[in-house]
Parts: sequence; structure tokens; C-alpha cells
Amino acid sequence: MSFNKFPAKPRYDPDDGPVYLYGLHTVRAALDNPNRTKKVLLVTPNALNRLKETGEIGKVSVKETTPKELDHLLGDDAVHQGAALEVDPVSRFGLNDINPLRLVVVLDQITDPHNVGAILRTACAFGADAVITTARHSPRETGVMAKSASGALDLVPMIEVKNLGDAIETLKKRGMLVLGFDSESEHQLKPRSGDVPLAIVMGAEGKGLRQRTRELCDEVVKLDMPGPIKSLNVSNAAAIALFAATAGRS
Repeated sequence: MSFNKFPAKPRYDPDDGPVYLYGLHTVRAALDNPNRTKKVLLVTPNALNRLKETGEIGKVSVKETTPKELDHLLGDDAVHQGAALEVDPVSRFGLNDINPLRLVVVLDQITDPHNVGAILRTACAFGADAVITTARHSPRETGVMAKSASGALDLVPMIEVKNLGDAIETLKKRGMLVLGFDSESEHQLKPRSGDVPLAIVMGAEGKGLRQRTRELCDEVVKLDMPGPIKSLNVSNAAAIALFAATAGRS
């Protein structure tokens, strides 16, 4: 393990530059993921000690830095806690790589990395087997997504598909009930019982489910919101959907 002074670098572009994961919890999850390619750990001495308290650092190159240098690199709004890990994007899976499939979250062109990260975290908490995204109109892996996911990016397989309709058809052939969420549906979501494999489909904020996606769902429901606010952030809606859909499971 090398330990060198980290020279100042220009601020990176999260949409085009290298992938930095930051925050102690997020970095710890990435270090523990054997399938993750780790390049350089930029870390303050204090943060390094805290990381060592929770597990091995491994063979990754370690470079000492300061909070100010990390602020400059990542941006003043990044809550890095003194640690940033440069990595390759996490490997994406195919539908045939995950077996069995009992609970899946499907994202229909959700592009906000905060929302995708938060949904990943919720999916992990509810024991989802995978999160499915589209190859187009989905966010690149960034520190923002990973921070919102709070480690789930390295715990829940992400499946990237070119054609979401074909993927939904495949899920149905594998015995999954496909449950779509749309605020325009006439049917309200109710707590479900039983252990039928379930795919929960969430649409983008504003646009909702695309027509083809909606048509392929076995059921389309809406969240019952009796209060004056009739819509929720999609990550909050996904959390409610996962709770209601799985509350009756053994």
C-alpha cells in the first residue's frame, strides 16, 4: 500500500470525468465489493483510520489529501467525510445473470442521479434482487448517485437493458407479476399478501410511465394520497410501493 501526498487537481466533471465515490459508508461498500475495480483512494489521515476500523483497505493505492483539496476536486457541496475513491463504473448485469428473481424495481427513464441512488438504497433495504434501468435516458454512475445510494450501488445488481418492453416481457415469462405505478390510474395501491415474484415499475417524474410500458404491466395502480399534496418524489413513491407490495410476504 503506497501513501503519497495527493497533488492538487482541477475539479472533475461528474458527467464526463473519472468516477469518484465519496463518503465513508459509500467508500467502505466499494472497497468491500470484490467485483469493483478500485484505482486510487484519496483520503485524509483521520478518514483512513476510520476506514481501517471497519475493514481492510486492500491493495488500492492510497494518497493522502486534505478536506480542502477534496472540496476543490469534488465541489463544495460534496459530503465526502475526508474520503474519495476513484473507481471504474460498477459492472452492469443482464437479466439472465440474476436467478431467482423474486423482487425487482424497474425504472422507466428516471434520469436524476439523486432519485436513482435513493431508489437503490430503498431497494436494498427491502431485499430487491435487482434494479433495472434503460441504456438510454438513465444517469451515469456518479458520486452523487453513490452517495444517495449509501452503499447500495455495490450491493444491489443494476441491470441495464436496451429495450425496456422486451425486458418486461422477459420478466413476465419468468413468472413475475408486473405492477406499474401511474398517478392517472383508477386503481389504488393496496397492501399485498403472498409470495408471487413481483416487478415494481416506476416512471419518470412529470412524464410517468411511457405508453408501451404501461400497456405491458399486469396491473397499474396509484398511491392513495388523501392530503392536499397529490404527488411525491419518485424515490419516496418507490419506498411506499415497496413497503405495500411486500408487507404481506412471509
